[in-house]
Amino acid sequence: MMLLQDKQQRNWKPIIKQFEAVLGKKGVVQHREELLTYECDGLTSYRQTPGVVVLPRTTEQVAEVVKICDRHAIPFIARGSGTGLSGGALPIEDCVLIVTSLMRQILHVDLETQRVVVQPGVINNWVTQTVSGAGFYYAPDPSSQIICSIGGNVAENSGGVHCLKYGVTTNHVLGLKVVLPDGSIVDVGGQIPEMPGYDLTGLFVGSEGTLGIATEITLRILKSAESICVLLADFTSIEAAGASVSDIISAGIIPGGMEIMDNISINAVEDVVCTNCYPRDATAILLIEIDGLAVEVATNKQRVTEICQQNGARNMTTASDSEQRLKLWKGRKAAFAAAGHISPDYYVQDGVIPRTQLPYVLGEIEALSQKSGYRIANVFHAGDGNLHPLILYDNSVPGALEKVEEVGAEILKLCVKVGGSISGEHGVGADKKCFMPDMFTETDLETMQWVRQVFNPKGLANPGKIFPTPRTCGEAANAMNASAKKFEQLERF
Repeated sequence: MMLLQDKQQRNWKPIIKQFEAVLGKKGVVQHREELLTYECDGLTSYRQTPGVVVLPRTTEQVAEVVKICDRHAIPFIARGSGTGLSGGALPIEDCVLIVTSLMRQILHVDLETQRVVVQPGVINNWVTQTVSGAGFYYAPDPSSQIICSIGGNVAENSGGVHCLKYGVTTNHVLGLKVVLPDGSIVDVGGQIPEMPGYDLTGLFVGSEGTLGIATEITLRILKSAESICVLLADFTSIEAAGASVSDIISAGIIPGGMEIMDNISINAVEDVVCTNCYPRDATAILLIEIDGLAVEVATNKQRVTEICQQNGARNMTTASDSEQRLKLWKGRKAAFAAAGHISPDYYVQDGVIPRTQLPYVLGEIEALSQKSGYRIANVFHAGDGNLHPLILYDNSVPGALEKVEEVGAEILKLCVKVGGSISGEHGVGADKKCFMPDMFTETDLETMQWVRQVFNPKGLANPGKIFPTPRTCGEAANAMNASAKKFEQLERF
């Protein structure tokens, strides 16, 4: 009875039979208690139960599912591992959620041309594990790399610790096999870095599922560096750590990665991960990875140490062997998860600022924390100015979500004000679309819509994402409250 109540808006029975004919009964999820698993991604402030979930394993199955959606004018949304933090994989009411997590084959490895072809459900870290024995690796490494999927990375143009020197996902995708919103299958890009004609690969990466679904992805892999060294500098002020970042880049040194963690984050990860590497009394730590030829690393290590000490670093820790390096990075990779140890809930943002603005913006974020009464933990890709402020709160307190959303909005507006962006790697999704007019003119946004309409004329592929709607920036709290009320009504039924 509850399933029937859920499906009143559309007669799903004949449509589900069509899906089952393509995928088999095990490839279709339709019962409410199972659908609840897919009601949100990593941004849990938004929740909406999909109409049906399908689990394809091949490009052809994805294409057939999309064709069914096209015939019946059913909106569809692609989802990978569900680790996204902008509501990009958030279902809408009465939609089909196309989950690619069973498309997990590494289809081809070619070390000579340094490329790997994978399905979208392949986990980010699996790519490096597959080629590391031959001395290669895949550079984009989000903190969630042990669980996030390549398909999701492509949709959001994910970055990671090493994006400063080696670029984000788009810099490592050579080609794609894509199912368009009408079910057509096309190949864009190729096996070489530069292809003639329009850069449709670059257009598709970061389009957040609004132009189609990638079902095969050709990735560029890199040869591992001859020498790698990680330095940890601890500071008595986060502004000093930020100033060190600018000074290192100004000195002509491009580290493989530079990350800052503040005192709240330091203690959270030490409580959970117990690295015993991060000084608990430090106001901030700066992690710097230097890689390249051995002589280059040795020279840059000395210069980086001098710069950090000139900016007031108390201590410098150095790690050269792989085990020690991984230990220093372990806490940073676990920082988001560790935040759950010190707060019932947190709201994370993803703004980008010019490196020169780091000291000023970090000071402003601290002032916002003091003014609002909410603690803000700062963990971020300092090298490219990609901030990840985690606003700590308790969602069981009435009105708390609305208030932290307001704080998050102020942080994003501050980023734009100093010449930055509302997103560096998490995407816009449902969470930040209302801030797009702060960055772009009406003409800019209209031009983007023209592109989407060419690929997605019926608006069925991931509707309601990226672009602003008449709904307000408080929609996360409103949507969550509405969803809770609907669930209570269904439970009473």
